[in-house]
Amino acid sequence: MEKIYIFDTTLRDGEQTPGVSLNVEEKLEIAKQLVRLNVDVIEAGFPISSPGEFQAVKTIAENVKGPIITALARAIPQDIDRAWESLRGAENPRIHTFIATSDIHMEKKLKKTRKEVLEQAIYAVKYAKKYCSDVEFSPEDAVRSDFDFLCEVIEKVIEVGATVINIPDTVGYALPWEFGDLIRRIRERVKNIDKVILSVHCHNDLGLAVANSLSAIMNGAQQVECTINGLGERAGNAALEEIVMAIKVRRLGKDLGINTKEIYKTSRLVSSLTGIVIQPNKAIVGDNAFAHESGIHQHGVIQDPSTYEIMSPESIGLTESRIVLGKHSGRHAFEKRLEELGYSLSKEELEEAFIRFKELADKKKEITDRDLEALIKNGFKESEEVIRLEHLQVVSGLGIVPTATIIIDKKGEKIKSINTGNGPIDAVYKAISEAIKLEHNLLDFSLRSVTSGTDALGEALVKVSDNSGNIFVGRATSTDVIEASAKAYLRAISNLLTYKERTGD
Repeated sequence: MEKIYIFDTTLRDGEQTPGVSLNVEEKLEIAKQLVRLNVDVIEAGFPISSPGEFQAVKTIAENVKGPIITALARAIPQDIDRAWESLRGAENPRIHTFIATSDIHMEKKLKKTRKEVLEQAIYAVKYAKKYCSDVEFSPEDAVRSDFDFLCEVIEKVIEVGATVINIPDTVGYALPWEFGDLIRRIRERVKNIDKVILSVHCHNDLGLAVANSLSAIMNGAQQVECTINGLGERAGNAALEEIVMAIKVRRLGKDLGINTKEIYKTSRLVSSLTGIVIQPNKAIVGDNAFAHESGIHQHGVIQDPSTYEIMSPESIGLTESRIVLGKHSGRHAFEKRLEELGYSLSKEELEEAFIRFKELADKKKEITDRDLEALIKNGFKESEEVIRLEHLQVVSGLGIVPTATIIIDKKGEKIKSINTGNGPIDAVYKAISEAIKLEHNLLDFSLRSVTSGTDALGEALVKVSDNSGNIFVGRATSTDVIEASAKAYLRAISNLLTYKERTGD
């Protein structure tokens, strides 16, 4: 199979993501992880841009072995000098020089003629060759360049020693069939193109960077320039993980040296050090990439993962798929997760637990294991209660006297009570106490978050005693902490009442 070289530019183009700035130590840490990922080329930075950037490239060049280490330089001598100074300690150095070839860039940005740009490109490659045998040249904004002029520049820089020609879609303008056709036409038109590695570098302004890169590969590109998590200028670059896994999963007949089991770890490291959070639905490495909530999907994945997964989570370094329990989940996933947590329920208990699970799922976006444990622990107490909460309404706020209205069912009798307090829970407890009319002492009340997040389950614990000193406990959980507090209080009192009826007190 034909070898496709993976050129990682996370440390150069990826760091140009707005808001990202990596120090020397962070760049070195990422570079070492890229070695474990087994990329072919690491573009370590743009040395002329700052002293810190120069030092980062130099440190990587001297400490990272295996991949080619390259540094970017404009097609001017001082940039190339600085690039070589940073790269001279590398085991496999490459100088990457560039100049724009589109009319809009030459006229508006460079203010140069085509002839001047051609001469500068030739000079830059010849100048870089004095230092380094491996020289990459990029005609910036190649996609919007005049095709004849683009081919002329490519042919001339190859004649003076360029070893890699990179075709950038600098502004993410191309469509996949256009970009693939451009690569095919360059291979047919440039007579000495077989002497170099033909590379592509696609930006994602139209969301097509990966598609364009794959189209280029299928039309003869031998190297693809990309970044971890698709980081980069504006909308970013082609995402390395998406390109690699597309080639692997679809068996495109290309040889890759990438250790795919390091993909997830690399993605998380880059996200952590750059501070750029990965969107949950990001392909390959997003939190939801191997997560299933739909009951139909969950049932299929439980039976055979290949029903809904075109690649295994293990292939990118994850341990397993994630079954997300939510309102779309079915009994199969719910029962399986309970079994994994060590719960063995009867058919009736399972049915009751599933009903309560669905009620909770309507209130929470995602049900965690701690939610399930709390649900099972507290789930079967209502059947034993002689007092039930039928209605609860609380009015509270800044400058408002907290007022609670409750309706309880005490052995079929509906009792309504309204009361005020120094807080919403105090008002609820006073209303309950007034409605019950049962002598007791409130010994303790506590409230804690069972799970995390603003929609977390709150667990209320209440202890009451009778006049003989017997203690009765009530627990309840809900995403509404006032509801949990009310139910816990009623359960404690219900336990007291049941005891009194049983003992005749």
